[in-house]
Parts: sequence; C-alpha cells; structure tokens
Amino acid sequence: MTGALAAIMLEGLARPGSRVDEASGPGLSGHELDTQADLVAGLLLGAGVRPQEPVHVAIGNRASDLGALLGVWRAGAVTVPVHRSAAPLTRATVERATRARFLIDGLALDTIAGEPPPERPLLDGAALVVFTSGSTGTPKGVVLGHAALARKLSVLDGLLAFRPDDVVVVPLQLTFIFGIWTSLLAIRSGATLVLVEKFTRATLAGVLAEKATVLAAVPTMLRVLMTDGAPAAPRLRAVLTGGEALSPSLARAVGGSWPEAEIVDLYGSTETGSCDFCHRPRDTGDAGSIGVPTEGVSFRIVRDDGILAPPGAVGELRIRTACGMLGYLDNAELTRTAFEADHFRTGDLARLRPDGQVELVGRSKEIISRGGNKISPLEIENALCAHPDVAAALCAGVPDERLGEAIHAVVVLKPGLALTADELRRWASVNLERYKVPDVIVFSDVLPSGATGKASRAMVSTLTLAGTDGSSAGIHRPPSGL
Repeated sequence: MTGALAAIMLEGLARPGSRVDEASGPGLSGHELDTQADLVAGLLLGAGVRPQEPVHVAIGNRASDLGALLGVWRAGAVTVPVHRSAAPLTRATVERATRARFLIDGLALDTIAGEPPPERPLLDGAALVVFTSGSTGTPKGVVLGHAALARKLSVLDGLLAFRPDDVVVVPLQLTFIFGIWTSLLAIRSGATLVLVEKFTRATLAGVLAEKATVLAAVPTMLRVLMTDGAPAAPRLRAVLTGGEALSPSLARAVGGSWPEAEIVDLYGSTETGSCDFCHRPRDTGDAGSIGVPTEGVSFRIVRDDGILAPPGAVGELRIRTACGMLGYLDNAELTRTAFEADHFRTGDLARLRPDGQVELVGRSKEIISRGGNKISPLEIENALCAHPDVAAALCAGVPDERLGEAIHAVVVLKPGLALTADELRRWASVNLERYKVPDVIVFSDVLPSGATGKASRAMVSTLTLAGTDGSSAGIHRPPSGL
C-alpha cells in the first residue's frame, strides 16, 4: 500500500508534459521521476524497511527530492524531510526523535542507525513527519496522514485552480509545509513545477521574467522582490503567500507592481494541514485580515477565561478541520494539550470583524508586556510600515529591568531613502499610543529570518542588542511615567 498522496503524485506525473524543473536548469520529466521513485523504493525494500517506518529524505530543492519522497511512499514508509545543509545539532535532534535507520539523498541510501525504530501506532496511515519549532524553539515532529493531506489538496485545487499550462515557482524549502503542499498541488494538476534551491532576488527575477505564472513565497521574500522595483513578471497570474502576516503596505506594493496577478494570502499551521483561511485582498480592497475559512474548516475565538469572544473582542483562534495532524511524534501529552475538545489551539490572538473576516492581533506568546501594558507587535509593525519611507518592520519584546519588556524594532527602509530612529519614533508617536512607541529601533537591509525564510521575531534582539552605541541603535529611554 503506497498511500493516497503517492497515488495523486503518480496520476499527476503521468500527465503529458508533467515535469519538475530547477531554477538553475532543466530537472526531470514525470516519467523520469516515476522511474527514480521505483529505484528508491527498491533500495529501501532491499534494505528491509518496514511498513510505516520513518525514513529521512535529504532536501535541497532538487527535482530528485520529489522522486525520493514518492519512492519512500511506494515502499510503504513515512517521509521525514531534512534539509541537506541543516546544522549538525538540528540533524542530530531529528535523528534522536525519529530513531530512523535510513536516509535517502537523491538515489543514495545511507544507514544512519543500526536498529529499527519502534513500531508506532500513530504512524499508521502517515505520509510525513514535518519538524517545526513553532513559537517554542523546540522541534516538534508533526505527523501528517495521507488521507488528510489528500483531502486538503482537493480543497486547494478548487480554491486555487492550478492548470496544466501553469509554471509554478517555489522558492520555499520542501521541509516547510507551504513548500510541500504547493509542490504536490502543482504535480497533481500536471503543471510545470520550478524549484528554487536558494532564494535570491536575482534568481527569482530570471524565472519570473521568463515563464512563471504562479509564485509561492512568504512575505519576507516578497519584500525582497519589491526592493529597487519589482522584477518584470509578464505571465504571472497569481501570488500565493502565507507563513507570516501580510502587511497592508506589502499587499499594496505587490498589487501595484504586478497588477495582473491575484494575491492569495493563506493562513494555517503545519498541525492543521495548512491553508485554513484564505484572503484575497483585492476582494475587499484591503489587507490585514486572514479572510474566511476554507472548505471544511470551522473556528472559534476564545477569551482567556474560556468564554467565546463576541465579535470585535480578542481571543485565541481555535480551528477544527478534518485535514489536521495525526499527532506529535512520541508526545501524546503535547498532542492532548494542543487541542480544546476537537479544536486546535493555534496560539494566535484574533478577532472577528464586522465584515465576517478574521483579523490576527498577534501570537499569545509574542505579546509584549511593557510596563503592565499588553501590546501586539503586529500592531506596531503595521503602524511603522505606514510611514512612506519604510519598506518593512519587525518588533519584539526584550527583557528590561524597569519595564519588564522593552519594545525593540528592526526597520528596513525603501531604497535610497534616509531616516533616523528619532524621526521615525516621533512619527510613530502621532500614530500610536505613547507606550507602544518602540524603545529601540535599528535599521537593517533585511529583516531577520529563520530557516524557512519567514521573518523571525525571536531574532530581533540579535540585531538590536548587537551594538553598544545607543545613538546608532536608536535607543530611547522613556521617562518613569512610561
């Protein structure tokens, strides 16, 4: 038994013209990927792989990575995507968690452990174990099932309508659920998939100018593409984004640069199978919300006291879906606490707007507690990005002896423009309450980001505390009255 996702891939790869290319050059046709998958399955079965045994797959965003993924499924095993350049500590952590015996890298099979892993009932019907640190910093193995992800792909097919003549460009790593589902959906549709090994503006500019019709990228990547004027994209019809908040200013920049391309902002988590909400900013003429639930998804917004929040009030967003995870690998207690009844606790704070859309306020674990005031970093970021000279901003709370937490901000200016921290702070004080104005502002060429390319608030202090010269960092110490 190969599983529903393997069957979907095989059907897509059999379509005329199906292929997976690489930004650096031609990749593999559907027939070649099918053949590679057979070889990988043969290697694993010959080595004695057991049904539902986790197998690591080295990911470098190569066409062969998808052949390896299919080969693992054909062998009846479970794929664990691990980036080829992952830090040794990260690799060791994942190996300890999965206790996997085998690693597939292209057409090479390596033995990484001498003993087979234990049998785990949780892996029955599993397709993937995707490791995500979320807001805790500790990697968690999210177990995703064939049936649930196949159902999600069916929903996304109706929502996004990929076509056989599409060229879908994916600079997202295939260790990231956004990159995984976009690639699988492109194959399912018989489209040409173009994988980008390493995201750079120059690499994407070439692919966009030549052939791209669909681009999947996190907002941090889109901000880089908007720098110095967006590259030409004459065939681009859709921009899929998600993984972090899409600010109103970035949505306007993308829409103004590529007016023929529809922006589709998708919200979800690895645990829920991704894409639980969809927002098309041009539908309402604005951005700043995550839109409305996708098919099969329901939600509730719950206050700290466990009571449902009325419209307009803030609470934790909790999601119910049939496309969610089977659980966390070897952590039944964490799985149990991740849910309230049958609703996944996202950790995101949200409110229901009068127009029926859901608006994110921030993450409960990222809320800044400054001088007794609870402040959403997302609110500050949106305010800073409204300044005409600001391209992007990222805020976080940093421990402070007097305030409890101080507000630190990393700001990226638009090309060729100059602005001081004091000037920006004075401007912000007109648009924000006094206690929400950042205490520390530093300017940078790019926002700090993590392994998946998403902006990382956890890394803000790395930049803001790097210098000891308060004037260069834009440090402001407020009076005792806060």
